[in-house]
Amino acid sequence: MSGHRYAIFETAGGFCGIAWNVAGITRFQLPTSSELSTENLLLRRIGDGQKSPPPVEIGETIALVKRYFAGERIDFSEIRLDLEGQDEVFRNIYAAARRIGWGHTSTYGTIAKELGLGPEAARDVGQAMAKNPVALIIPCHRVLAAGGKLGGFSAPGGSTSKQRMLELEGVRFTPPEPAQQSLF
Repeated sequence: MSGHRYAIFETAGGFCGIAWNVAGITRFQLPTSSELSTENLLLRRIGDGQKSPPPVEIGETIALVKRYFAGERIDFSEIRLDLEGQDEVFRNIYAAARRIGWGHTSTYGTIAKELGLGPEAARDVGQAMAKNPVALIIPCHRVLAAGGKLGGFSAPGGSTSKQRMLELEGVRFTPPEPAQQSLF
């Protein structure tokens, strides 16, 4: 994967990393607590990338990510990505995930069904989400397990990070307050 440039930047959620080439964004690293940790995780995925000041388009994406982690409603669906090397099934799964808007969720099975794949393809959707090269921009955190359960998350912090991101978007996983109080 030569030709990658990358930048590490701080958000309200921690340090994120972004990598790009001439075709678009190739990798995104969700936040960790340190710049060095984020950089090491990103470099494991891109290999020989070179740290660089971001060009305008990447700088605009970084600004959107900072606003997202500050709690602002952001739509990443139009950001230019380079998913070269991903097979067609994964590309279709990623396109479906990009259509899940802020504050909404779907499930692995629902995405498989939406794409006209059989029920066994829910595992393929899960694998695609686990291998998502641009988490957040392709919002894999919005894809849940069967029954709306949180499921796993391969990013730093695991399912706790997934839950925090969803809660940032207004999705709650705690039981609602009772509508009526007990008389006793």
